[in-house]
Amino acid sequence: MASNPIKFGTDGWRAIIADDFTFANLRFCAQGVASYLEQTGLASRGLVIGYDTRFASEHFAASAAEVAAGNGIPVYLCPRPTPTPVVSYGVLAKQAAGAVIITASHNPGAWNGFKFKNEQGFSAPDEVTRQIEALVDRAFQQKLVKRMPLEKAVAQGLVAYTDLEPVYFEQLERLVDFKALRSSGLKAVIDPMYGAGAGYLKRLLAGGTASAVEIHGERNPLFPGMARPEPIAANLNQLAAKVREEKAAVGLATDGDADRMGIIDEQGNFLTQLQVFALLCLYLLETRGERGGIVKTLTTTSMANRLGELFHVPVFETPVGFKYVAPVMRQQNALIGGEESGGYGFRGHVLERDGILACLYFLDLMVRRGQTPSELLSYLYDRVGPHHYQRVDECFPAEQRPAMVSRLEQQRPEAIDGVRVSRRDAGDGWRYVLEDNSWLLIRFSGTEPVLRIYTETDSPSRAARLLEIGRRLAGISRGVVP
Repeated sequence: MASNPIKFGTDGWRAIIADDFTFANLRFCAQGVASYLEQTGLASRGLVIGYDTRFASEHFAASAAEVAAGNGIPVYLCPRPTPTPVVSYGVLAKQAAGAVIITASHNPGAWNGFKFKNEQGFSAPDEVTRQIEALVDRAFQQKLVKRMPLEKAVAQGLVAYTDLEPVYFEQLERLVDFKALRSSGLKAVIDPMYGAGAGYLKRLLAGGTASAVEIHGERNPLFPGMARPEPIAANLNQLAAKVREEKAAVGLATDGDADRMGIIDEQGNFLTQLQVFALLCLYLLETRGERGGIVKTLTTTSMANRLGELFHVPVFETPVGFKYVAPVMRQQNALIGGEESGGYGFRGHVLERDGILACLYFLDLMVRRGQTPSELLSYLYDRVGPHHYQRVDECFPAEQRPAMVSRLEQQRPEAIDGVRVSRRDAGDGWRYVLEDNSWLLIRFSGTEPVLRIYTETDSPSRAARLLEIGRRLAGISRGVVP
């Protein structure tokens, strides 16, 4: 019996194009979703289908639409590359059964992916993806897929090309003071990283004294000049240089499908995702005066805990993945949810990461406080103390993972960098919390053969030492797996 290569990771199924990510496998995946919607009685509500700017994404999306239509499920098909948060909000706007998004988010250009969002617009929880995986496997083993040619589905009204941008912009108008932003005189440089977010922030800020310069706004599936469309420091050198050249107030980046964001300050320095999350928490709690819980993944900053203490709001911690954050946000009516990768979600909106809204909120923080990003960071540290975060990603041969897992499970250090380990947990990776509240985490990526090592501590030099200790604990020396 053939082995089914389709497995859902942290956020959907991702694979290398023309290797495992083929039209045949995508159709099996779409059939699994269609069967799930039929079994749960949701099929009649329809399915939103969107896609990013990667190679052939529009054709993969059309294939998914053909399968949904072949199963009698109405489809709202995006007519052009559309950011994931726009598609996710489209689920709510259309009261649909969910969404399929063809995207590999921040992965390198050789990859593509298949995300499924539930009827609330956020990533399906594990119990749902397990059901879908079983149905995908059944379709794969039986080689059974129902399809209707796209032209026929459009002619019969089963597939309707649907531009979701207008309803998404209407939603943003309810959340953001655009009059103040557009009349602020701020100059921003925007880097959509050749992705689906191209043009969005520029259009939203137009019409006043604010100005926006966009780079990498054209479609290019190779993502030249960057290892991958992920808004981290290593991929934002051109954005940083443009901010300095333009003497702009800030640089704003969104990843390949625009559900994550990154910030470059007015001096061309990168603000880490943990610093940005803490600043967004401070913005909502102090600048806007709102109250509600904070939800964070275990890789996210302990500054959130300190802000929770200062503003007397609860802080909830989840495993890595927004599919774990969103349900807690809904249960607790939380104010904000965030993860280390630069994905942030907000109350009053679809409970999913939205890099576009996060960028707008960061701009609003700058305008309301009249401060530059570096000044905002200094103010944050005045409130919570200095916190320095670093992360390294180490690629390794997939067959060596069992040996690495065994080694990490056996590690029980009493102290790290001369400080006693106060807590060790292995709920999602291996995390060591030290007595001084510094922490070190070692975990495997949910989508690639990559080991991620994270730390947050009181100085950059100490962060570098902790990362090296993390490498040694995992059996990695200078980036090489023995």
